[in-house]
Amino acid sequence: MKTIRFIPLLLLVILSSCASVQVAHDYDKNVDFSQYKTYAFYKAGVDKVEISDLDKKRILHAIEDELNAKGFTKSEKPDVLVNIFTKSREQVEVNQFNAGWGYGWGYGWNPYGWGGRTTVTSSTEGTLYIDLIDAKKKELIWQGEGTGELTKNVDKKEKVIKDFVAKILAQYPPQLKK
Repeated sequence: MKTIRFIPLLLLVILSSCASVQVAHDYDKNVDFSQYKTYAFYKAGVDKVEISDLDKKRILHAIEDELNAKGFTKSEKPDVLVNIFTKSREQVEVNQFNAGWGYGWGYGWNPYGWGGRTTVTSSTEGTLYIDLIDAKKKELIWQGEGTGELTKNVDKKEKVIKDFVAKILAQYPPQLKK
C-alpha cells in the first residue's frame, strides 16, 4: 500500500522537475560589479529579437522589476546596457507501449501487435539570454541564460516569463570566490 502512495508523489516530483527553468551564467572575473547602479535597454539589440512585441514587453518589464528590486535605476546615462535574445525549438516525444506476452521474451514484447499504444506529444523549449554590457567600454560583462518549456496559454505566459527572468537574474551579481 505504501508503494501505491509513493508512485503518484514520485510522478509529481518528476513532472515538476521537468517544467523548471535550467539556468547558467558567465561573467568577466576582472569586473567590479558593485560599480554598476543604473541601466538602460540596448534598443538596437532588443529590436532584433524575433518574438512577438507582447512577449518582448513582458520580458523587458520582468527585467525592469528584477533590476529595480536589486537596487538598480533606469537612466538615460546608464552604467550597463541590457540586451536580450531568444531561441526556441520544438520538442517531439513519441512513446510506444506494447502489452502482451511472447514466448521466451517476457512481458513487454508483443509478437501479434495487439494491445499496443503510441502517444505523441510536443512542446516548445525556449532559451532566454540576458546580457549586461558595460556602457562605457561597450564590453559584455555578464550573461545569464535560462532554458525551459514555453506555454502558448496567454494566462500563464506572464508567470512563465517572470519565472525565467527571476531565475536568470538571481545569479547576478556573481558571487566571486576568494
